Amino acid sequence: MNHIKCECGHVNPEGTVLCEACGKPIAENQHIDGNDKKKLLNMRYEGSARRSTTYNKTIIDKIWNFFSSVKVGVWLIVLALIASGIGTIFPQEQYIPSDAISRDPQIFYPETYGIFGKIFYQLGFHNLYSSWWYLILIALIGVSLVVCSLDRFVPLYKALKRQKPKRHETFINRQRFYSETDHVSSEDLNTVKERLLQQRYKITEEDGHIVAEKGRFSRWGPYVNHIGLIIILIAALLRITPFMYLNEYLWVREGEVKVVPGTDGEYYIENKEFVLDTYAEDDERFKDAIAKQGRVIPSNFQTNAIIYQAEDQEVIGAETKLNKITDDEISMNHPVKFGGYTLYQQGYQLNEFSKMTFKIYEMNDPDADVLGEFTVDLFNPKTEYKLDNGFKVEVTEYYPDYIITEDGISSKTKDSNNPAFVFKLFPPNSEESEISFVGNVLGAVEGLGIDPTVVELQPMGNVIGSFAPSVDPTGENNYRILIDSIDFDRKSGLSVKRDRTLPLFIIGALIFMIGVVQGMYWQHRRIWIHPKKQGILLAGHTNKNWFGLKKDIEKAIENTPIQMVKDQNNE
Repeated sequence: MNHIKCECGHVNPEGTVLCEACGKPIAENQHIDGNDKKKLLNMRYEGSARRSTTYNKTIIDKIWNFFSSVKVGVWLIVLALIASGIGTIFPQEQYIPSDAISRDPQIFYPETYGIFGKIFYQLGFHNLYSSWWYLILIALIGVSLVVCSLDRFVPLYKALKRQKPKRHETFINRQRFYSETDHVSSEDLNTVKERLLQQRYKITEEDGHIVAEKGRFSRWGPYVNHIGLIIILIAALLRITPFMYLNEYLWVREGEVKVVPGTDGEYYIENKEFVLDTYAEDDERFKDAIAKQGRVIPSNFQTNAIIYQAEDQEVIGAETKLNKITDDEISMNHPVKFGGYTLYQQGYQLNEFSKMTFKIYEMNDPDADVLGEFTVDLFNPKTEYKLDNGFKVEVTEYYPDYIITEDGISSKTKDSNNPAFVFKLFPPNSEESEISFVGNVLGAVEGLGIDPTVVELQPMGNVIGSFAPSVDPTGENNYRILIDSIDFDRKSGLSVKRDRTLPLFIIGALIFMIGVVQGMYWQHRRIWIHPKKQGILLAGHTNKNWFGLKKDIEKAIENTPIQMVKDQNNE
């Protein structure tokens, strides 16, 4: 690294604008000719050499210089703001309504928002704030903040630490506020110093040279801002780790005991009862709304739940012992907290299929007697059912949430919202089987242009009539399978959340606000008194609020022969 020696004898690093010792401008870095003596000094960062303006040889230098640019940081922030704005056009995946057609984002966005929803999903905006590219963008903003801060903080700290009263005359007369007085007595100077002390200036003297300074700490306001922002960005990045942030969704049926997701089997929840209160249909306040929506409107829905904590198992494979830790009501504005987790009431479902009873008839005789009957537990279906009269039914395919797509048959979710079966029926004393399909065809193929053969499933209507009565794929079946009855369960939709990043966000926000106040309500003010023959040169500088500095100088020199400073920026 090259060094530049000033006439005062101090050796300055390459890129220094003002001599670190005496403040004299370094001509080769100021680009000033001899006729431009009154050009104001560049006091930015006190004229210190910054790494980004000094080194530009290695790849590390180029990377450092790239991220040290304020323009790069601003553009990164703009890109993040644009991406965040696009992410708010449609709800994020975790906010898909519980009563949506499907909570699968691949299905929800195109069906709900059309082509724009499909583009939104395919570009990954449905899960924006945890997507890899968005997190990289946030990380780059953090890198830019760190590099920008270090590139400016270190030289500024070194420069401000060397606030010498004795400065070169050129440094004095090229400040924005400047005046020259031919004759000043020592009594006048003492009066000025006393008045500056009364205004809380710190006075430093050297060989008759004086510097009065106050509010230096305000110069660190932007860097305190940066520290707060960096902490906030770190907290945002930590939200991708399950240990720091958890946001899961849980469906639990009445009477069911289920492990709380994200707790590693430590906590369980039992849905003792689901309570749904609705507004009366004849209530004048809600009569129009009920008529418009065509259904009852809930006034309250809650889950009366018990939270258990599992004991540590001493023997692997032994039955888990649960200890009750709380018994509470989970409603919309009343979450339940336990072990650092919070359960929120998010939604409900009143008509989830739980059991389906089927009967076997002869294919061509609708009035024939029932040949057999069996019941399928949709949450724990068997692979085969043997009937007393010799019939045997095998469940070859089971789709809890049946859908037909262009890629074939599949299940949208694991919940029994639209069950469908492929049965293999064996008549008594026969090894030959018949294949039958039972499912809600219209609900599965709607919107795909496939000709349905049944009525669409209606949640509050005659659901049995909406299922295909044993579709015969071969056209040669002698028997058909019909649904005789359906049992429904009510289940609660609960959101499980844990956020250990919240304290970091709060700390970062507080530090950021401290930096804002620090830089906004205080200013770094300096007044130099430079002796010259029988008189003095007076100069002043501040990082903001020049009017306030001028008032301080007026109070200090009032009723003295010292000339009031002029604003050389206006000359």
